[in-house]
Amino acid sequence: MKFIDFFSGVGGFRRGMELAGHECVGFCEFDKFAVAGYTAMHLMTDDEREYISTLPKNKRVAEAGKEEYRHGEWYANDIRRIFAEDIPKADCWCFGFPCQDISIAGKQLGFDGARSSLFFRVIRLVQDLEEKDRPTYLFIENVKNLLSVNGGTDFLKLLIALDESGYDAEWQVINSADYIPQNRERVFIIGHLRGRSTTKVFPIERADRENSIPQIGNFMVTKKRSNPNQGRIYAVDGIAPCLNKMDGGRREPYIAQPVFCDMSEGAGVQQYEKAFCLQARYNKGVCNRRMEVSCVCVPVLTPDRAEKRQNGRRMKENGEPMFTLTGQDRHGILVSMSNGAEVYTVWHETYGWIAIRKLTPRECFRLQGWSDEYFDRAELVNSDSQLYKQAGNGVTVPVIYEIAKRMGVEK
Repeated sequence: MKFIDFFSGVGGFRRGMELAGHECVGFCEFDKFAVAGYTAMHLMTDDEREYISTLPKNKRVAEAGKEEYRHGEWYANDIRRIFAEDIPKADCWCFGFPCQDISIAGKQLGFDGARSSLFFRVIRLVQDLEEKDRPTYLFIENVKNLLSVNGGTDFLKLLIALDESGYDAEWQVINSADYIPQNRERVFIIGHLRGRSTTKVFPIERADRENSIPQIGNFMVTKKRSNPNQGRIYAVDGIAPCLNKMDGGRREPYIAQPVFCDMSEGAGVQQYEKAFCLQARYNKGVCNRRMEVSCVCVPVLTPDRAEKRQNGRRMKENGEPMFTLTGQDRHGILVSMSNGAEVYTVWHETYGWIAIRKLTPRECFRLQGWSDEYFDRAELVNSDSQLYKQAGNGVTVPVIYEIAKRMGVEK
């Protein structure tokens, strides 16, 4: 199918749809930083990215926003200022319309809010098209609370708007945790144009992993082999791989342990197998609400090295202090590192003082299903604060792919 990517962000819909074999013919996005990331990730050539890398970082967003880097692909920066006849003909319109007025973290104005009401702008564009030119599918995503905000009346309004535009709807709440280690429940809606699209997409069931061997990585990749027996890392669930004699060392299977912790103050060091739902404001740091923001715990002072601490300092081998404890109790301390940064720490009976480390922007992109190749392209033109925002605002690529491969133009 050919599809349009509305409210595109950095292109999670696009990547998932392309992996399923569909073709993007245009996108619409208001945020200039997201547009720069989208262009660098999906539209630029390698030579163009190489040129962008030679520019000062503060010049790259403006440069990436130039039309020449889109190579003729249709683009609009504001859905409120385009007309239906300007949009390329497509079989599917994809859009995760703004959720700020719907999310439980906001004021829950629903469709009375200025941002989430942009859903009806898309519907108006559909209605302005002749029926023969309307997309066969509307592929919609939003937060789970869309189903219940304002007592469910807003979701009813959405279904009525689709019906009046000639679309039958089906929907399902899918958790990204079925595909990647992030608890992220979102409702996905497929609008089928009556008389043209009849094949159901939902429900999508999670693959049965009862007898699987879930390998999740390899830390000994070589030039000749991308996945040698040595260095294979397996998830904690599923059955174990066949064990051999492990001659030569480093041939034993490695198991990934839970790595995510709660960044809220006083939460301790309970570990989780999956991250909490990523937020656009992830970089705000330590929060007060439990189980809202994920982090990684890193030992900074282990019990076996405690004797090396002098006057509140742990010393390097040459006697240089590594950090200073600026406050100490068994609920948490602030540690001043040698580079001047301060990190929040908590006490662990086995490991001693554990520093709370934020997820890096790269890790956040991974938790949305992006490969490092695509993150490197986004990082080329964006600051860390924008990358955090783009990861939190985006859709999970493997979820989009799982839905997209069930969609297609019926012959």
